[in-house]
Amino acid sequence: MGNRIIAGVDEAGRGPLAGPVVAAAVVLTSSQLDALAALGLNDSKKLTPLKREKIFKAMVSLGVAWRAQAASSWRIDQMNILQATLWAMSRSVNKLPLVFEEVIVDGSILIPGLRNYPQKAIPKGDSLVPEVAAASVVAKVLRDRAMVALDMAYPQYNFAKHKGYPTKDHRRRIAEFGLSPIHRRSFTWKTVSPE
Repeated sequence: MGNRIIAGVDEAGRGPLAGPVVAAAVVLTSSQLDALAALGLNDSKKLTPLKREKIFKAMVSLGVAWRAQAASSWRIDQMNILQATLWAMSRSVNKLPLVFEEVIVDGSILIPGLRNYPQKAIPKGDSLVPEVAAASVVAKVLRDRAMVALDMAYPQYNFAKHKGYPTKDHRRRIAEFGLSPIHRRSFTWKTVSPE
């Protein structure tokens, strides 16, 4: 990565049965990086919800440059989950202020449709590149908040607890109530049996 200014990119929500997938892109200055490292910045999956919220709030107060884009369950069904994720990633990067020189994306697939920036896809990038870790935190926090809000619209599904992931409780509720408007109809529903 050297001394190039990096935009880190990651997503949250590829695996759930309901709700959006959210992508985020983040650029950190060296002082912001130091402050977030002191708070324990890491891959969002390795942080508690409380820790993720704390780091996200610190990013906001530090003036970190970030942008995010959600792809709805409708868009996921229209495009498929991979293409919807890449669409959201592209939009989040293209909305960033022009302060970066290279894009690092978590995973093994490059993002189509970017303004002509050098780009690298790094598997487990959210554990290896601080900017990607920060993007994973932004994406996860925003997606979790969205699912808590959607829980108020569809309380019978308990989205605030399982965030749309295919837990036993979620599968049982789908069996009881059917699919909500935010469920992904293109996903393989044979996995939804509550047993």
